[in-house]
Amino acid sequence: MTTQAPLRLAEIDERVRSALSSDRPRRPSALAVSLTFAWRTLLKMRHVPEQLFDVTAFPIMFTLMFTYLFGGAIAGSTRAYLQFLLPGIVVQTVVFITMYSAAGLNTDISNGIFDRFRSMPIWRPAPLVGSFLGDAVRYSMASLIVIVVGLILGFRPGGGALGVVAAVGLLLVFAFSLGWIWALFGLIMRTPNGVMMSSMMVLFPLTFASSIFVDPRTMPWWLQRFVNVNPITLMATAERGLMAGTATVGQVVVVLAVSAAIVAIFAPITMYRYRNLR
Repeated sequence: MTTQAPLRLAEIDERVRSALSSDRPRRPSALAVSLTFAWRTLLKMRHVPEQLFDVTAFPIMFTLMFTYLFGGAIAGSTRAYLQFLLPGIVVQTVVFITMYSAAGLNTDISNGIFDRFRSMPIWRPAPLVGSFLGDAVRYSMASLIVIVVGLILGFRPGGGALGVVAAVGLLLVFAFSLGWIWALFGLIMRTPNGVMMSSMMVLFPLTFASSIFVDPRTMPWWLQRFVNVNPITLMATAERGLMAGTATVGQVVVVLAVSAAIVAIFAPITMYRYRNLR
């Protein structure tokens, strides 16, 4: 036994030395880490299917409610109003869903999970970017549900399938930029309820004082000035144009420029807050 023990210790020591002298594994790329966190977001949806309630029930409810409550009064017929309304409802549905990411982020921070993420040798924005990429699946599902319901009710996109896909793609870019704003709220607020309330206070005026439900030309001139520069209006206008096949390059470029400006402003602020989180 005395001769076997030193042999075993020598063997263990040799294995430890070989492990320590081997090359370190390569640091994962920013894309790989972001996709890993995106997969984490999708797994959370799988294990907590209640998160999909806002993706399924609310879009259907909003589409039916606004079409049949306001269609006759605003456009004279529900079918005519649906052609105007449905692209805007797609925008409203996805924009409202974006704030749920911030509530989930705030919950993870409260549970201490993000302390572990920040200690890992990975690309710093990966947990946030990955969360946004994972949520893009929810946004796509919500858009698809609204469009399918609209088609059943009589909506007919003049731009065809290609126009619809382009409209949803542009909306995903816009939603990604909004995610940086709500992520900042998630890092600042102390509770998920605080995140939801503060996000609602921003979203409700922007959404209802836009062109989602009515043509801005029917509004007072002083309100038109705000509505016409409202980012939600710019997105809804581009969405309608792409689905109808009448979108101009300028309408699409404006939305992309606004999205880039939001990211350029809020991403550095959000990352600064994330790095100095206490």
